[in-house]
Amino acid sequence: MLKNPLTPMNSETLSMAEGHRTSSNGSSRKNFIVVCVLVVLALVLPLQLPNFLVFQLTMAIIYAISVLGLNLLTGVSGQFSLGHGAFYAIGAYSAAILMEHMGLEYGWTLPAAGAICFLIGFLIGFPAVRLGGIYLALATFAFAVATPQILKLSLIEEWTGGVTGISLSKPDAPAGLPLNSDQWLYVLTLFVALVAYIGARNLLRHRTGRAMLGVRDNATAARAMGVNTTLYKALAFGISAMYTGVAGALGGLVVQYVAPDSFTFALSIALLVGVVVGGVGWLPGAIVGGLFVMFIPNFAEELSQGLAGAVYGVILILLMYLLPAGFGGLVTSLKGFLSRGRGHVAGRH
Repeated sequence: MLKNPLTPMNSETLSMAEGHRTSSNGSSRKNFIVVCVLVVLALVLPLQLPNFLVFQLTMAIIYAISVLGLNLLTGVSGQFSLGHGAFYAIGAYSAAILMEHMGLEYGWTLPAAGAICFLIGFLIGFPAVRLGGIYLALATFAFAVATPQILKLSLIEEWTGGVTGISLSKPDAPAGLPLNSDQWLYVLTLFVALVAYIGARNLLRHRTGRAMLGVRDNATAARAMGVNTTLYKALAFGISAMYTGVAGALGGLVVQYVAPDSFTFALSIALLVGVVVGGVGWLPGAIVGGLFVMFIPNFAEELSQGLAGAVYGVILILLMYLLPAGFGGLVTSLKGFLSRGRGHVAGRH
């Protein structure tokens, strides 16, 4: 005698699956609403704050874009870079040269700077990724140290301005928008950051992102499955450099000045610290990293001007002791704790 396929157990299973699907849809809807509310608050924020604080928040978002790009390289493809300050400099100088010497509108300099940095990052990354490990870190370190010196060369001083750099004019808001220059740059930077984040999320869902994750987790297995590990590692370098280059172009616009000494090796370290603080591999942690890079050094200097570096180091050590996996690890732990709590409650009922 054939059993009814919809026995009580099967019916219960289907009901549970349907409930899980409904719960997932509800969760996605809630997440979307939360994101929309946060975006609206972020857009309203500059209208209520003084211009200097708006400038600081804009720079924090710019650093967040850089941290996001570096996280794609470190957290997604598993490569280590100490040279992203150089890509930030190249992006800033690309935008400045295109605006001052070629008369290009500032809006077009952002994709142009991104394209230039992608090409340079890919070309540098292709031979560099064959090194791997600490040797890759040393190669990128050399790139970060050499770039400011190259920008000072008299051979290209006509374009780069040499030691003195290039001064830029702050763009005005488009006609019809009741925003001053600082507020407009904040809105523009926020828009670019949202596009960058959505692009990073979609990359992870795409075949390219999955291949990068596979190379990070097990390069030998990825090669056995036909993945060109060298190509995908170099591609990750290029994409990461593109993000940082766009951030550099925005940084040049906001600060209104680019000079070689603004892009020392310390900038590369600061961006790497931002990745670690936000959480390696956790994309939303980029905003936490950007805020850390922007505000914590200033906070340390306010506490003690003579010992600002020591205060900053103590804060960083304490943070790494309390949150060894960064804020991404904290969020993951909280999610696990809440899930277990809901499971215990459901089990009692």
